Amino acid sequence: MSVSPLEQAPAQPDLYRAMALALRVGELLLGGGESTETVAGTMRRITNAYGVPHCEADVNLSAITLSYVPTDGSVPVTAERRVRRRLPDYDRLIAVHDMVRETSAGALPLDVAEIRLREITRRVRVYPNWFLVTGLALVGASASILVGGGVPVAVTAFAATVLGDRASAWLAGRGVAEFFQLAMAAMLGSLVAVLLISFGASLRAEAVVVGAVVALLPGRLMVACVQDGIAGEYVTATARLFEVFFILTAIISGIGITLYAAVRLGVPLSVENVPAAPLVLRPAQLLGAVGVTLAFAIALLVPPRHLIAASIGGGLAWVVFVQLYIWQVPIILGTAVAAGVVGLFGSAYARATRVPSMVLTIPAIGSLLPGTALYRGMLELNLGHADAGLASLLQALSTALALGAGVILGTEILRAVTGSDLTRRVRRPGARRPFIIRPAARRTRGY
Repeated sequence: MSVSPLEQAPAQPDLYRAMALALRVGELLLGGGESTETVAGTMRRITNAYGVPHCEADVNLSAITLSYVPTDGSVPVTAERRVRRRLPDYDRLIAVHDMVRETSAGALPLDVAEIRLREITRRVRVYPNWFLVTGLALVGASASILVGGGVPVAVTAFAATVLGDRASAWLAGRGVAEFFQLAMAAMLGSLVAVLLISFGASLRAEAVVVGAVVALLPGRLMVACVQDGIAGEYVTATARLFEVFFILTAIISGIGITLYAAVRLGVPLSVENVPAAPLVLRPAQLLGAVGVTLAFAIALLVPPRHLIAASIGGGLAWVVFVQLYIWQVPIILGTAVAAGVVGLFGSAYARATRVPSMVLTIPAIGSLLPGTALYRGMLELNLGHADAGLASLLQALSTALALGAGVILGTEILRAVTGSDLTRRVRRPGARRPFIIRPAARRTRGY
């Protein structure tokens, strides 16, 4: 059987180099928080650009596999790369997407692409390390303002978040598992509030806990988990869900240990004093929502040129959420709708600026994360109100899933109206209209 020149396998060294480049790009994207669908599609775009068509990419949470079976009878090739570092760096993520776009357009020879990728991996962070620590602490400070705390509470939440972050960094430097790092950070954040209450400080100490907890919540993972599930990547979605579960368990454990000890020692804790964000359109709360978004964006290394847009998205999410509450829409549904608005806005901005939508959507949902519900649930459990505590924790989990689903819904609405870069339209011979070959769009009717 004759083989078309387009189907002939490339030279062996170029084949290996193209697959290695695709694997490295896939590792960077997955480590940066991209969905499985995006990672697999991007890897195939790279191999197609360098003459290695029909590759199959298998992506899960800790490993990426790329396989190529030549049609000319040559030996098949399979390569794998482990994903050991999963730290968000959205500045580097944008640079990788720019490189892939040029590669797909045929503007980058393989040699140049390899050099470009090495430069991206070695580039200096857009913010220094001390600025990142400050950004994470500002998440706690802004969240405490959002739930009604004043300037003293914000300063205390800032210090508590820094204390928890530095303790986590110390444990990480000694090889302690991340589960215990997060538990320690949550424990110290709640400990600061308990000490303030025990000393009779005249400020809303509980708001300090909420601020410290919000800085730890895995909003990025929750969105990616739901996105993978909707795209049909159920194995990776399940793995991400378990990761979210363990992170939340670590946070709950840290808070629970502190509150249990406080209750046993007679510290006057009360469920009635648990802070909740005043669901009215006040300047203080809007400032807190924008502050949470801006601080999250800095902690995720969003480049400065996108910070204003991210802040607008965070403010928009809060305004929509509060307005829906005023219209008596249930909290969880209102959260999903507000997140959907963020997804729609973020996707539109991403198309206009040619950056991944998560650069805007992930920071913008920060003000909607269920920090208060988590703290209330653990306090109720330790005070002996098991049913109410479990209900609060279930509300927190439902809110988290609603956030992920809402963000993806906004993205899918824009995709339905305008199409997507991930959606390739081709025409079958004799077909009247193009059909979509995006795997997640294939109709199975549930069978």
